[in-house]
Amino acid sequence: MRAPPSGRRARCRDGRFGRVITVGTEPGPVLRVSPLGARVVSLTVPVGGQRREVTCGVEDEAFRRTPHFLGATVGRYANRIARGDLPVEGAPHRLATQETGHTLHGGPDGFDQRTWEVVETSADHVVLALDSPDGDQGFPGRVRATARYDVRPDGVVVTLGATTDAATYVCLTNHTYFSLGAPGDGDVRDHRLQVLADRFLPVDAELIPTGEVADVDGTPFDLRALTRLGDVVAGEHPQLVDGLDHNYVLDGDATQVRLVSPSGDLTLELTTDQPGVQVYTGQGLDQVRDHGDRPDFAAYAGIALEPQVFPDSPHHPEWPSAVLRPGEEYRHVTSWRFVTA
Repeated sequence: MRAPPSGRRARCRDGRFGRVITVGTEPGPVLRVSPLGARVVSLTVPVGGQRREVTCGVEDEAFRRTPHFLGATVGRYANRIARGDLPVEGAPHRLATQETGHTLHGGPDGFDQRTWEVVETSADHVVLALDSPDGDQGFPGRVRATARYDVRPDGVVVTLGATTDAATYVCLTNHTYFSLGAPGDGDVRDHRLQVLADRFLPVDAELIPTGEVADVDGTPFDLRALTRLGDVVAGEHPQLVDGLDHNYVLDGDATQVRLVSPSGDLTLELTTDQPGVQVYTGQGLDQVRDHGDRPDFAAYAGIALEPQVFPDSPHHPEWPSAVLRPGEEYRHVTSWRFVTA
């Protein structure tokens, strides 16, 4: 690890759950990051004179057992690529796929499963890096990916980057699940969510976009005003199967997503430079079995808000492109700001 040029080194812990890097200091936000998956293990913020955990993070031992990417940096390509077929500038490539027959979050051995190198730390930030060789999970080109977490007095800025030596696809995202309530406040169905998006991407039965870009008007997908999630997931719509797992087409560059705790005492304001955000209401989280420091999660225990290029965009050239070429730099910045009532 290279010491920062100035400032206090972040705190590290080594133990049976692996190394954890802590950045930020009380009374502000305090973030814990693991090199396994360059992922968020914990994020606590001050609310009413108390510390509150706002993520569904797990230690390394539990993370290896869960299929839900809890807090991880996922790639090379966040979300789904249908059938693992990847055309890159006219050349076909065959990607590794999960049991569904599609490639999800970079494949079964994606970036979330790798131990990233810690290249820089200070009291308020950490930078991790990963080298992905040519042909990794079927993707062409050697990619150098980076994940940087900066803790600010009111939240965290996540900056993801990448370069390549050959044309390829890169779409990284952070897969943290948020839960803003105090203990006993209920699950995310009691949260209110706002997504400033007029359109969303309908999906087929295997969660692959159909190619349609649909208006949210008159549907349960209309989240342009703060809406209780329990009312959304209980709605009647052929696209709803126990909850949301859909990409929204974002509008503007102001705060695009707001998540409010059940009591209204804490709000997450998410801002991103990405064209879309996948909203997954965590209906499958009851499959997580954590026998370490934390209890098992229940369905709807947290909500994932994943800024990204649209899923399956390699098959839709009319959508924003995720192609990265030599000499170009992929850069993705997302801000999590926490506001108390």
